Amino acid sequence: MTTLKPTNPPAPEEGSFSLKAILPPLIAIVVGMIMVILDSTVVNNAIPKLVEYFDTDLKTIQWTITGYTLALSAVIPLAGWMSDKFGIKQIFMTTIALFTIGSVLCGIAQTPEQLILFRIIQGLGGGMVGPIGMAMVFKLAPPERRGSIMGVLGIPMLIAPAFGPVLSGWLVDSVSWHWIFMINLPIGIIAFILGYKYLPKSARHAAPHLDIIGMCLAPIAFSMLAFGVSEGGTSWTSASAITGLTVGGIALILFIIVELRQKQPLLELRAFKSSDFTRGIVLTWVIQLALFGALLIVPLYLQGVMHYSALESGWILMPYAICAAIGMPISGRLFDKIGARPLAICGLSVVSIALFILSGLSMDTPLWLIMVCISVMGLGMGFSMMPLNTHVLSAAPRHLVGRVTPMTTAAQQVVVSFAAAGLTGYLTSQMTFHAARTGAETNPLTAVVAAYGDTFFLSACLVSAGVALTLLLRKPKQQKEESAAVGGDSPEPAVIGH
Repeated sequence: MTTLKPTNPPAPEEGSFSLKAILPPLIAIVVGMIMVILDSTVVNNAIPKLVEYFDTDLKTIQWTITGYTLALSAVIPLAGWMSDKFGIKQIFMTTIALFTIGSVLCGIAQTPEQLILFRIIQGLGGGMVGPIGMAMVFKLAPPERRGSIMGVLGIPMLIAPAFGPVLSGWLVDSVSWHWIFMINLPIGIIAFILGYKYLPKSARHAAPHLDIIGMCLAPIAFSMLAFGVSEGGTSWTSASAITGLTVGGIALILFIIVELRQKQPLLELRAFKSSDFTRGIVLTWVIQLALFGALLIVPLYLQGVMHYSALESGWILMPYAICAAIGMPISGRLFDKIGARPLAICGLSVVSIALFILSGLSMDTPLWLIMVCISVMGLGMGFSMMPLNTHVLSAAPRHLVGRVTPMTTAAQQVVVSFAAAGLTGYLTSQMTFHAARTGAETNPLTAVVAAYGDTFFLSACLVSAGVALTLLLRKPKQQKEESAAVGGDSPEPAVIGH
């Protein structure tokens, strides 16, 4: 591989990494990621409309979400190898184009089967955008400014899910459901043009030998686990849920064994040998399990108990996005100075407090209190999530970042699926429990509100466990070495690719 040999002294080299220099490629990556992340949330609000339009049942239309998730999970592990083989810029632009084409096809679908098929095409394109985008930004950013740059990248990850319900509710109510997909056409074209013009060129190197066995096992493991969790949301004892989890679990175990024996694995599981990396990734899983599950439960409460519309619920969730946007760049700057642990402790502590307050919900709980809790959760997420993600990447060897991001992203997809299905299942079981105990005939909403309180309490306990885990975090050895190298004679050049 050809690298760039620095010929200037350290000061000018650092100057070349100014925000102005990397802002255009950063915008190109963020636009592409916003499009993909936004699409993961807008479909949920449109499900009733799609059932009505296609004159079908909910079970069939739900496969538009399940099929998208399965395709997303299946292709994520291939991102690292394909970036090596064809160049990281080329693959990023190809996936943006495929996702945009799939979106247009979804917008003109005439039958439920066509919509499901086109959603799978969307997922095949969108699955690689996240891990490749994070790897590109991480390689563009120098160590001394990495927290700030990754903080900017984290904005779409937290804002898009909050804006999704608002956008979807407006399009479905005021325009047409077709536009929740067709709106990706102009965004995709803009992202493709920006990427073509501003992303650094990446040469095609000789990629490592393709891990055929891993390539087969990884999609089976991740897609079947996602399928099993999705079916488990209805019934964990159903044949489809048990089959999916069993097959996915066995395939995952075999995949781990195979990857650890490979000299050139599809996913670099050896990164888990770093205790810093392992602590960071486990902590992010715990947080995502609690927070993303809680964010799913909040709109259900607003619509099911307080009887707000989908659009109104989206606006009520807007403070979460605003506070996350405020906290994200601030935490990025602070990360460069104090590291991830203080930020994670503070951010997760306020999130756990907000969730504990929500666990005390009653029929008389005012809306303003719920909005305050939502805002605090957004601020806490903004202060903790991206510093932790940056900590995880910093703990991995720099030359393995392209392989680590697909691994962590694929695992996070499964964790988020567990959060959605697990907390929803827990909510349902608690409704049944409280209805049997208090008697739903006399006051039907009492059992429902109590069940929501129990679910928020479970989420609060999980986040509190995360606060305890943050005490184990320390500055990664990899990050220490790179920080020391900033003032050295041979700063590492920014190279896209491996």
